[in-house]
Amino acid sequence: MASKRVVMVVEDDASVRSYISTILMTNGYSVVTAEDGRSALSLISSYNPDLILLDLGLPDMDGMEVLRQVRQWSATPILVISARTQEREKVEALDAGAGDYIVKPFGTEELLARIRVTLRYTERMIQGAMVSDVYAVGGLRVDFGKRVVTVDDKDIHLTQIEFKILALLCKDAGRVLTYEYICRNVWGPYSSRDNQILRVNVANIRHKIEKNPAQPQYILTEVGVGYRLVEELKDPPEQEETT
Repeated sequence: MASKRVVMVVEDDASVRSYISTILMTNGYSVVTAEDGRSALSLISSYNPDLILLDLGLPDMDGMEVLRQVRQWSATPILVISARTQEREKVEALDAGAGDYIVKPFGTEELLARIRVTLRYTERMIQGAMVSDVYAVGGLRVDFGKRVVTVDDKDIHLTQIEFKILALLCKDAGRVLTYEYICRNVWGPYSSRDNQILRVNVANIRHKIEKNPAQPQYILTEVGVGYRLVEELKDPPEQEETT
């Protein structure tokens, strides 16, 4: 029998901690809990969890400090769960090494989906970057070796920059990439912090690969933070996306 994945829940609210733990155990995960930052830092080294669910509002130290300290010595994936909704805080957590960021309150299915995405991404990194030379979701197919993009078997012409952006999103499919991260990896470390050129390029990509660019199915916007390429195709969102 395969061993269970170990998930550490770092949450000071006992009711929330119990709620999350119950969800995880019901879905086949082994759970370790901590109610403050210092306990979490001690337990992480002892249990070596597969994933850490980290609340930012801890009683003894800010969760961001826990995140930064863990990142000094461990690559364990960290999924931030917080009531903080400010875009700058989301960006700060992602840039500091969080794999994803969920805002409270959240649904059970959303939590489990984000956990699966984060764990799959980590597996891909351990196995050596991409699983294959081709990424496919729904009707979208990206062949990295041949630099060919098709949608429903129809060839899509992308510029060099557009392909580079799409390939970067494919590599980290399921995870939100901040505007700054994308710009740095596409245009270089000294690129301008003005995101307008990125937004224009993403809009152009959407017009080429989406059935309805105003309601994208493939490239989703995390408003004020960045972009996410879906891992599984879902029904188009009801609200219009904003680049």
